[in-house]
Amino acid sequence: MRDDDFIVSKTDPTGRITYGNRIFIEFSGYTESELIGTQHNIIRHPDMPRAVFKLLWDTIQAKRECNAYVKNMAKDGSFYWVFANITPSLAPNGTIDGYFSVRRKPKATALATVTELYRAMLDAEHQAGPKLAIDASSKILTDLLTEKGMSYDELVLAI
Repeated sequence: MRDDDFIVSKTDPTGRITYGNRIFIEFSGYTESELIGTQHNIIRHPDMPRAVFKLLWDTIQAKRECNAYVKNMAKDGSFYWVFANITPSLAPNGTIDGYFSVRRKPKATALATVTELYRAMLDAEHQAGPKLAIDASSKILTDLLTEKGMSYDELVLAI
């Protein structure tokens, strides 16, 4: 990503894309019509640990914002890293009516840390097998957070 780029997207409560700005369309490699109505995980890269997405979904479904480093995959199979802020959008009655995500260029120094962490988490997921993958990967992340005395949000904002 370029320094001044902001990728913006909105989804409904189930994660289906309802809006994507021109930068999102550019980096994803999809057309607007290919994106709208599609699950946001259309850009999920297989190098991303499942436990990171579980943490992300648990956080935003609890009506809290979440920050995360995410490796996305474009339509042509290429990838791009983002630093994402995902925020639930609340209806007047307090229920979640969608999610709003703004992504920007990540710091290069943070990517070195995140790449190593995500690789270890993904290795744990593969070794544990599908049923225990998220638990195995979550343990690596939880152990690191305990060691650092930080929450996930504190970690990603600090690196």
